[in-house]
Amino acid sequence: MTTSTAAKYGIARRTVTMRVNGRDVTREVSTRTTLADFLRDELDLVSVHLGCEHGECGCCNVLFDGHSVRSCLMLAVQGDGHAVETVESLSVDPTELHPIQESFAEEQGLQCGFCTPAMVLRTKEIIETGHEMTDAEVRHEISGILCRCTGYQNIVNAVQSAGARLRGEATADGAGGGRS
Repeated sequence: MTTSTAAKYGIARRTVTMRVNGRDVTREVSTRTTLADFLRDELDLVSVHLGCEHGECGCCNVLFDGHSVRSCLMLAVQGDGHAVETVESLSVDPTELHPIQESFAEEQGLQCGFCTPAMVLRTKEIIETGHEMTDAEVRHEISGILCRCTGYQNIVNAVQSAGARLRGEATADGAGGGRS
């Protein structure tokens, strides 16, 4: 095959280095490999869920330099030199949940779990803005991620609870967390 044919059909390869969940990763990838496929297939980060693969459902969201992106619409080569976070980055001990994950469990902000990793990462991004949001604002902020099960109210509750927990606010029962 000629070089132009190889490029056209995705045989061209390139070495990329990116920081994934706090560690540097260098791999050779096809120039047509999506970031989602790279994370799932090369790095075994299976929390990156592929739903529609057209950027509509948002279930493949990861944090790219701290901002939500749809990893099914990005190429792995676009990640070269950047930082990517998946939900696996939240807790160094896989047997312990991050406060955001605890809030999702306590508020029942998940059912089938398909959208949960993307929702948890979006929650992290929302909380890191430092802006305490109303329920309506939270609904707007998570609107790009499709949830087929919960009706969203429990997810909104989980986002609010996680924000309160991470701000150190106490609930009526004295524990960190609760709705704002």
